[in-house]
Amino acid sequence: MKTDLLLFGARRPLSLPSNRLSWIQRTTADIFRVPHQPDYNNVNQNVKDFLIFLNMVSVLLIQANNRIGGISEEQLRSFSSLQTLDFSNNKIVEIKMDSFPALPLRNLFLCNNRISSLELGWAANLAGTLQVLELSHNRISSIPARLFQLPNLQHLDLSRNQIRRVEGLTFQDLPTLRSLKLQRNRLSGLMDGAFFGLSNMEVLQLGFNNLTEVSKGWLYGLEALQQLHLEHNAISRIQPDTWRCCQKLSKLDLSSNHLSRLEESSFDGLSLLDQLHVGNNRVSFIAGGAFRGLPNLQMLDLQNNEISWTIEDMNGPFSALEKMKTLFLQGNQIRSVTKKSFSGLDELQHLDLSNNGIMSIQANAFSQMKNLQQKNILENRQVQFKNFQSFISGLHFLFLFDLPKPKITVQPETQSALKGTNVTFVCSAASSSDSPMNFSWKKDNEVLNDAEIHNQAHLRAQGDAGSETEVTEYTTTLQLRNVDFSAEGRYQCVISNQFGSSYSTKARLTVNSIRTLTHPFPCSFRRDQPACGHSQLPVLPGDSG
Repeated sequence: MKTDLLLFGARRPLSLPSNRLSWIQRTTADIFRVPHQPDYNNVNQNVKDFLIFLNMVSVLLIQANNRIGGISEEQLRSFSSLQTLDFSNNKIVEIKMDSFPALPLRNLFLCNNRISSLELGWAANLAGTLQVLELSHNRISSIPARLFQLPNLQHLDLSRNQIRRVEGLTFQDLPTLRSLKLQRNRLSGLMDGAFFGLSNMEVLQLGFNNLTEVSKGWLYGLEALQQLHLEHNAISRIQPDTWRCCQKLSKLDLSSNHLSRLEESSFDGLSLLDQLHVGNNRVSFIAGGAFRGLPNLQMLDLQNNEISWTIEDMNGPFSALEKMKTLFLQGNQIRSVTKKSFSGLDELQHLDLSNNGIMSIQANAFSQMKNLQQKNILENRQVQFKNFQSFISGLHFLFLFDLPKPKITVQPETQSALKGTNVTFVCSAASSSDSPMNFSWKKDNEVLNDAEIHNQAHLRAQGDAGSETEVTEYTTTLQLRNVDFSAEGRYQCVISNQFGSSYSTKARLTVNSIRTLTHPFPCSFRRDQPACGHSQLPVLPGDSG
């Protein structure tokens, strides 16, 4: 047996990697005796002298290419001073109640084995000292309640297992736990109170699972949480009041999920948040007050979403983020940048607008950002400037190309309508390009995907006599039938071609109803009729009736 023995100082580590060990018996200790000056060239002659050192070993590494298939109390009893035990990269399949004797163990590494079960009470002899437990890369599929009764444990790694569900109160016996790793499992269900009892936990890693929503139910009890990693899940919804239970969060990673909307309540209560990652989602709608509750945010990642309309048309979507220093917006199909796009971001230092195909930048769009650096702002067209600050402060209007994008010629008009009637909004735009046009309508900044829309095009002449040119004028009509009060709102048309989008003004629709008043008939004295009758007559809004 080729053995690697490492002895250091008074507390000696013992390393036995890259062997073919399949078990360790207590009787094995009787043949390990090494003299004060061990001869490593002739281990077989000295193993009988090794026993006197076993109770001084503080670190035991039996990892990498061994064949350990199980652990029992007798195997480890002689290591009375053991503080770190590493059985990683073996073939252990289960942990039993009698696997560990009473040892002063602080760190236990069981990574990359074949463990599928741990018996209840398996850690009873380690409860007083164990601080770090790593069980990653195993075959654990469920976590019974009270499986981890370790009142001093600070770090627990259960990543890369096969766990599908975490029930309520699963971790209630870990009051000092500071970090929990559950990434790369098969988690699809986190029940209410799943992490209750972890009142000191600071880092929770749940990335690369199958979670579909974030709710206050499973976050309940995480008052000290500072970092929450939820990247690479299937999250499409953040429930209202979700963050009430973890208001100390400084980092939230929601990247690579299925979010399509950021509501006003999406991040409510996260006043201490420093970093927010929402890149690589499907976000196409950002409510006006979505970031209002994030006064301390310094980094926002929104890359690779669908928020071109937010940047091009919204009035100060990031205006509440007065302390923000870094903003990632690459890959959002942004074609134009206006001054209102970044209003309020006076402290911004890094802005990434790459991979957008930006065609135009409005005058002074970046002038209020005195600390803004050049990098990645104009990588869309690889335009470089020797004095970037002079450029952005003195810019009147920059066209990177001559833009035949649509120009609105007829704006939709504000209207009032009676409940139950039909309403039509009309919007027209002209373009000198034969590029295909796309038409859409929005209500209160949200796209109307199933609306009744009619589009048409015709040629018209423009210019003076003798120098007339033909341009194509496009008209889009939004038809609302049998309207009710839910149809009230602000309507806007968006007409786009490959060179950019044009946004109409927002037309308001108000819906009124027909009220009825009771009018008495003249009094009658005939015996076969009531003394007075009543009739219901329609009264339009504004009637004093």
